[in-house]
Amino acid sequence: MTDAAEIVTRRAPLASTTWNPEARTLEVVFSTGAGVVRHDARGAYEERLDLEQDWSAFIGAPVLNSHRRGDLGDVLGSVIQAWTVGAEARAVIRLSRRPDLDPIIQDILDGHIRGTSVGYTVETWKETVESGRRVKIATRWTPVELSLVPLPADRHATIRKDMSMPDTPATAVEPGTTTPATAPATTTPAATIERAAVNAEIRAIARVANLDQTWTDAQVDAGATAEAARAAAFETMRTRNAPSTIRNVIAEVGTDYLDPEVRARTIGEALYTRATPGHTPSEAARPYVTMTSLDIARDSLRVRGISTTALSPSATIERALHSTSDFPLILGDAVGRTLRASYQAVPSALKRVARQSNARDFKARHRLQLSAGARLLPVPESGEIKSGTIEEAKESYKLATFARMFGITRQALVNDDLGAFTDLSRRLGQAAAATEAALLVDLLEEGAGLGPLMNDGRRLFHADHGNLAAAGATPWGEGTPPAFEPLISAGRLAMRRQVDTSGELVAVTPKFIIVPSAGETACEKALAGFTPTRAEDVNPFSALSLVVEPRLSSDVRWYIAADPAEVDGLEWSYLEGAEGPQVDTKAGFEIDGVQIRVRLDFGAGFVDHRSWYCNPGEAE
Repeated sequence: MTDAAEIVTRRAPLASTTWNPEARTLEVVFSTGAGVVRHDARGAYEERLDLEQDWSAFIGAPVLNSHRRGDLGDVLGSVIQAWTVGAEARAVIRLSRRPDLDPIIQDILDGHIRGTSVGYTVETWKETVESGRRVKIATRWTPVELSLVPLPADRHATIRKDMSMPDTPATAVEPGTTTPATAPATTTPAATIERAAVNAEIRAIARVANLDQTWTDAQVDAGATAEAARAAAFETMRTRNAPSTIRNVIAEVGTDYLDPEVRARTIGEALYTRATPGHTPSEAARPYVTMTSLDIARDSLRVRGISTTALSPSATIERALHSTSDFPLILGDAVGRTLRASYQAVPSALKRVARQSNARDFKARHRLQLSAGARLLPVPESGEIKSGTIEEAKESYKLATFARMFGITRQALVNDDLGAFTDLSRRLGQAAAATEAALLVDLLEEGAGLGPLMNDGRRLFHADHGNLAAAGATPWGEGTPPAFEPLISAGRLAMRRQVDTSGELVAVTPKFIIVPSAGETACEKALAGFTPTRAEDVNPFSALSLVVEPRLSSDVRWYIAADPAEVDGLEWSYLEGAEGPQVDTKAGFEIDGVQIRVRLDFGAGFVDHRSWYCNPGEAE
């Protein structure tokens, strides 16, 4: 179990009278499942532990000094037995023989130290409501350490008064087994406890050597010593790994919660939740939601084994930025989430009428427009199939890189000023979306509104391409503008008559009408659908979709476009694996804080002229 997993603790009384000086063991009640009040992003709740668990993973777990894990000296001993009796989870712990533990043991005997605390991770929760209060029950949880602590929290746990252990199993509990609470009371001698410790070590050897339960049971039943079991395991592994043996190896892939990317995503989401109250955090991110920037910096240093004792808030932030901690990555993830949310909120209108096709590199992207060629010819009795030629036209475009960089100062982090970077990152997300939109509009309006040069040396909209109105007209504006019907009909007819390079008709179905803001209201009225009472009242243009692009510079020029899924036309691309704006972070030297870079690899181009039609409108 790693440090990055959510480890929570609860405390229960320790029975100081269960000390066995020969075996150096103590019997403790480490949980009664009683409710403990905790808090998350949704507020207070009562946490309870289900004690019907498999304690096998707890055998051999460390006994720590007040949950401290930064030094080997913090390890006081280990757990050698664990079991459940009714509403109590009990354990036998063995303390180290180091001389520095003598004062702690004496305080236990004098009754000054009486509390224990179990550290655990929760795999499965069950949430209910009782008397109007939230209750979360850990139905599947794993204890990872047991600590001696000054103050207990589980007030309802009972203290074991003497050394008789009527419900204690003679050996460590097997997975899925429990010991009946009605077993007769006996006094467990040191030899029994020693045997339990040996059996626990045998089970650990079996797990490491990947030996089955049959082998483990044979060693335990034979009363083998740890040394004998280890030798037997080596012999079994040698025989098993002989050349004639065929082994099936199963690899189990899990989540490493110390992985910087995992921590960055989890805690970055928590920071984003604080800055965006409407966001519901995932279960993994929920424990971090209440943490400040300073708390996260301390946690990042702790996970990397760097002490923050006696460090001021400013020094803690500075060390987190310039050490091997995950702090800069976490800040970058939070900024990236805010940036992407605002970027997606203001997409370009022209993307609706274009097709996305991502690129693997920055080389020019080519699209081949192959003609249908001549019609199929009948095959004579001789079976000879005549060959033909296919003419092709080639268009291309390539990606470009757009970027900005900004910094989050150390002062903003010490002050826990989330607005200092979430507001700026939100604006940068909007700027990234505006960059894409402006590039598409500039492409469409090249050449005084006639579009970019195509491979044949003509502009996108050209009389030779059959996609430019012979006389411009605008069906909106002051005075009495021309009627919609003849203008749109002319555009649709021109698109329907488009042919490929061999003169064959191309299936082009007009779908969109693209107008500037000045034409929005008039076009909405013209395209509105209604239920006609007469056949002649049917609106033939209601199937067209209106696209309003306020960035268009002309108030009179308008376009018709086909469905990009049907025929090539306007196309835009990101770099593969870097869709949308990307965020990188590093500890800043140019600024006193962390630098965050926003980069966008984006490109667009027209790969065919047949799917677009332009009416330049009346002279402005």
